[in-house]
Amino acid sequence: MTATIEPEVGKSRKRKEDARLLTGRTRWTDNLVLPGLLHMAILRSPMAHARITKVDASAAKDMPGVVAVMTGADLADEQGSLPCAWPITADMKAPAAPSIAVDQVNFAGEAVAVVVARSAYEAADALESIDIDYDELPVVLDMAAAVADGADLVHEDLGSNASATWIFDSGEAGSGGDVEQAISEAEVLIERTYRQQRLIPAFMEPRSVVVDPTGEQYTMWSATQIPHILRLMLAMTLSVPEHKVRVIAPDVGGGFGGKLQVTPEEVLTFLVARRVGKPVKYTESRSESMMSGHHGRDQIQKLTLAARRDGTVTGLKVELLADMGAYLRLVTPGVPILGAFMYNAIYKFPAYRFVCTNVFTNKTPTDAYRGAGRPEATYAIERLMDELAAELGVDPMEVREKNWIKHEEFPFTTVAGLTYDSGNYEAATAKAKELFGYDALRAEQKERRERGDAVQLGIGISTFTEMCGLAPSRVLGSLSYGAGGWEHAAIRMLPTGKVEVVTGSSPHGQGHETAWSQIVADQLGVPFEDVEVLHGDTQSSHKGMDTYGSRSLTVGAMAVVAAADKVKAKAAKVAAHMLEAGEGDVEFANGSFQVRGAGTEASGAKSVSIQDIALAVFAAHDLPDGVEPNLDSEATFDPENFSFPHGTHLCATEVDTETGRVGIRSYVCVDDIGKVINPLIVEGQVHGGLAQGIAQALFEEAVHDESGTLTTGTLADYLVPTAADLPAFVTDRTETPSTSNVLGVKGVGEAGTIASTPAVVNAVVDAVRHFGVNDIQMPCTPMRVWQAIQSGGAK
Repeated sequence: MTATIEPEVGKSRKRKEDARLLTGRTRWTDNLVLPGLLHMAILRSPMAHARITKVDASAAKDMPGVVAVMTGADLADEQGSLPCAWPITADMKAPAAPSIAVDQVNFAGEAVAVVVARSAYEAADALESIDIDYDELPVVLDMAAAVADGADLVHEDLGSNASATWIFDSGEAGSGGDVEQAISEAEVLIERTYRQQRLIPAFMEPRSVVVDPTGEQYTMWSATQIPHILRLMLAMTLSVPEHKVRVIAPDVGGGFGGKLQVTPEEVLTFLVARRVGKPVKYTESRSESMMSGHHGRDQIQKLTLAARRDGTVTGLKVELLADMGAYLRLVTPGVPILGAFMYNAIYKFPAYRFVCTNVFTNKTPTDAYRGAGRPEATYAIERLMDELAAELGVDPMEVREKNWIKHEEFPFTTVAGLTYDSGNYEAATAKAKELFGYDALRAEQKERRERGDAVQLGIGISTFTEMCGLAPSRVLGSLSYGAGGWEHAAIRMLPTGKVEVVTGSSPHGQGHETAWSQIVADQLGVPFEDVEVLHGDTQSSHKGMDTYGSRSLTVGAMAVVAAADKVKAKAAKVAAHMLEAGEGDVEFANGSFQVRGAGTEASGAKSVSIQDIALAVFAAHDLPDGVEPNLDSEATFDPENFSFPHGTHLCATEVDTETGRVGIRSYVCVDDIGKVINPLIVEGQVHGGLAQGIAQALFEEAVHDESGTLTTGTLADYLVPTAADLPAFVTDRTETPSTSNVLGVKGVGEAGTIASTPAVVNAVVDAVRHFGVNDIQMPCTPMRVWQAIQSGGAK
């Protein structure tokens, strides 16, 4: 055989993408300049709920540089309704969702007029000359009050603020027992209500969109996670032939789900460009992004856990109120439903019931934010496991170990109906405890409590799993999702032996170009440097379902592997002909074909590389009969199951009981994400995820005042942590490969966010539990911690 080539998969390759990012050669949407480019600015409603009684734009039209001013009335007949792709129930109430308000606004920040001018500054200046009168309506902000009898309505025509109620019951589904019976027979009952605060994705690059209507197609550049879905939805919403729309996602500066959207701004820019017949650009300000871009989380979780006195869990009931905001965006209704399958987590609950009511309020619409439903579920169950341990007077780890799925029990079908294919919670936990110094920290905690130290030590645990690779089309169909979950890829073998990989996954910081190059280098036996990855343009990448839900590697990369297999199968026919052997007699390894059993190259055995075959196919001078001169191949992959990464996260906090200040002393996480393609990329994903999960626990919260105005609409008020606010993380991994894909990968993009929030809050509560505290509402600010201590002490 040919000489062995060192595998690329598993190497900590620096990202191919970083050179241009670090040297300022980026292709951000806002960097684009086209001939005749105009700029659009949007006037937004200061009212959360009001009727529009007058719009006077005459003064704005006379402002310097202004080309056009348009209102909702001007665009009403052509704007359609923004799409919602996930009608979770047949009777779901879904209001019309205009990109620009016509006669009523339903949240502060909703678009009410646009100005098109020769510069962004002239457009912004002209906004101030537009005069709009409003007739205020009652503002609906509180979810519980919104669904009470006689509540004021966000949308009067719907007759209710409840959009839909979705139920899963293990007894009815046949995946478990009756939860009410489990509760009635419980020896221990834990009942808690937790609040998932509203969060803002706060991606680094504000959203930006450019539309050029002057060619044979409408070309849109957008800072989006979903160019393929966006193209389809624009065509359907605006009745434009799909083949006349091209969408390009150039370099995209983060998304975290916040750019998983068909936005009002994209539709408006398209409509305005079509009207004026010239290219138009819109780039939002940071405050616009925070006020009008969709938010995340915002749930009330009423939870009941039933258990025996020995700590064995017997039932779990979850009752949710989930805030949709004023409208249903692309996947808004389904986000809390994704969590329905994860509340049972890694534990062997025999009975489970989940009920979620989606509620309209006069707030910014919500939708996917990193983790999308699964962080909420993980938070709830990991907090409950700590509460059960406290009730029983045992170590929180002991309760978890008693109830989790043992490694020899995989594959395991859960009470929620999912089949976990692989895992080893014992191994991840053992490694995490060792790195953390768990027993020593527990001993120190005991000593500090006995001394009555002002600064108390808390230890938090999160032993989590998640469902990754939002994909199986049949599963999504059973949940009434409006699309499939497959992914597409193509591989083009160039005559010189170089390789172009076209992927339907659209990266926004994940490192696709690097990881896909490593995978293809191994699959085809070509140098890493010889692989180019193309993405984010619906003209060159004509099929795709894009990037979200930790699906890129577990779905997108599997399509790449399948395409590589087809390339090799085509090449094998040509190789056999060139080696004068039967097709079944040649084998492929390390980038070359050789006759099976012929020995090594050193011993004189002939071989032919796949790159040599690419040139021979291009020349087509001597191909086998019936073989076309083409190695290029495409593949579409649709997995049969999700993947299930897991891990153990341990956090030690120090809480100043006199001021409520929380400091993270140490944070250790051991994740099992299956086979690792690039450890350096994995570390970056984990660190970023941890930062966002810790941010929810301690820092971030979107707050509205009583009139519905967002009071945290700048980064001065919405507290995104910096590196200085976070500890040095200790990270490690165990590896149990997934059995649902050929690479054995599981996904990592959301793991840190999902696991870290409960680990931190558990640690904060653990530090002050002896004061009578069993919960602190997130974020655990110094004031809330101090107040909890005072209230607990009084009790």
